[in-house]
Amino acid sequence: MNVGEAVVIADGGGSKTDVAALGLDGSLLAWHHLGPFPHYHGVGQEDTGRQLDAAVRDLLVELGQPSVAAAAIYFSGLDFPFQIDAFTATLERCAWAQRQLLVGVDMLPLLRAGTDEATAVAIVCGTGVNCLGRRSDGMTVRFAAVGEISGDWGGGWSLGMEAVWHAARAADGRGPATALEALVLRELGCASMDEVIIAFETERLHRSIVRTLAPLIFEAVEQGDEVALKVVERQADEIVAFAVAALKRLEVLGQPVPVVLGGGVIAPRHPSLLQAVDERLEAQAPGAHTVIVTDPPVVGAGLLAFDALQAPPETLACVRESMHLS
Repeated sequence: MNVGEAVVIADGGGSKTDVAALGLDGSLLAWHHLGPFPHYHGVGQEDTGRQLDAAVRDLLVELGQPSVAAAAIYFSGLDFPFQIDAFTATLERCAWAQRQLLVGVDMLPLLRAGTDEATAVAIVCGTGVNCLGRRSDGMTVRFAAVGEISGDWGGGWSLGMEAVWHAARAADGRGPATALEALVLRELGCASMDEVIIAFETERLHRSIVRTLAPLIFEAVEQGDEVALKVVERQADEIVAFAVAALKRLEVLGQPVPVVLGGGVIAPRHPSLLQAVDERLEAQAPGAHTVIVTDPPVVGAGLLAFDALQAPPETLACVRESMHLS
């Protein structure tokens, strides 16, 4: 394929990275689905930049080496201005980032993919949790979102750890009986929680597997498990706490503001979680309403790129259509 000019976009989170190229009319030219880049394992932004550069260059070779009109790059972990500045400086050395370069946290494309409204809040519940709010006059509110040290709880890691924690306490008598015990043993292929604990302690089981156990919470809820239901209710409380805090800081609490929800925990649309969120949001933020992102967040990166290029509405519509169908 030979393309004269393209727009490069990327969205990276704790479990995946999407890199794509779009034509100037908003049509999808190529899309590569990749695993997480090393930044998420503490290796650093330089290595992430090198890996992203290699992925983009491969994409452009596939397209016949088009010139790049704009690049929009959004990654998790870019929560502070110094992190954005450092990553921007790294990417500015890339040949494809010489014309127009947008860099930011992955909350921005999630928000843009979820709504066209100028005032909105976005919350991701994936490996972890994060929130971003935007007001029509340009005011933005952010959260540090670096884990427990910044007051965070929730997402795949927290839910998976709750599954193991409650299973362990059920097994040794410190906690109530719960379906989570049998589910954790089944998922990890162990005969007892003692075996599970020793496997983690000796690193036969790597702790990264914990986040994959999050679906067990919802499976237990479907079995009527009260312990798991309380975990889901806590997750709903955390999501709504983010939303209410953002709405207050934006000074729009009580107004009809969309609250965009996305991430791996949200994607399966578990009724127990979404209904609890809606009930709490209605009680604490009248007028606000949830919107579940149906497009991949990388679509939002494309929309942001074309916003910066001042593209007409039909181009933005083409971005959504071409990427949604892929």
